[in-house]
Amino acid sequence: MSERWPFAVPGIPDAWFERGNVPMTKEEVRTVALAKARLLPDGVVWDVGAGTGSLSVEAALRCRQGRVFAIERDAEAQALLAANARRFGVGNVELVAGEAPEALTGLPAPDRVLLGGSGDRLDSILQAVRERLRPEGRVVVLAVSLRTQGDAFRLLGELGFKWEASLVQVARSRPLGGQHLWQGLNPVAVFVGEVGA
Repeated sequence: MSERWPFAVPGIPDAWFERGNVPMTKEEVRTVALAKARLLPDGVVWDVGAGTGSLSVEAALRCRQGRVFAIERDAEAQALLAANARRFGVGNVELVAGEAPEALTGLPAPDRVLLGGSGDRLDSILQAVRERLRPEGRVVVLAVSLRTQGDAFRLLGELGFKWEASLVQVARSRPLGGQHLWQGLNPVAVFVGEVGA
């Protein structure tokens, strides 16, 4: 385990990551996504659209004997991802600078795929994932926009995945004038696609 996160479960607080102006998967959604991925200790994970690397770091902590390939096209995000990997002492995260699906070429076939950012290329990315995913593999698609949710719904079926979806809606307490109120975060649809043996 990392000296920074000594616990056996996911859920690193958001504030512990360097973030800059790059979007980040929030702690509660990250925890659900990792549980749905059913990571393997020695598995190969692709984190597509890795952003700050929050999912990559958490996956790497669960897959100590495995490898996590963090695919990211944005230069600022790449720098943050590398910094966060160092911060949490995960040497099994490998940054892949580039845009999916092209950047996926040449990577080892994955056991699990975490798909957070698709840049309007969900169709071609999921096609590439379906072609390369190992038997009994799983892909987790995190979708915020209604368009991406609709695309994920359609594509997972068309590509022959056995799939399910959950909507994660989180509200956090915040102080206001001597009271505490709930402040909602954007709901995120978590799609899970699985291929047979």
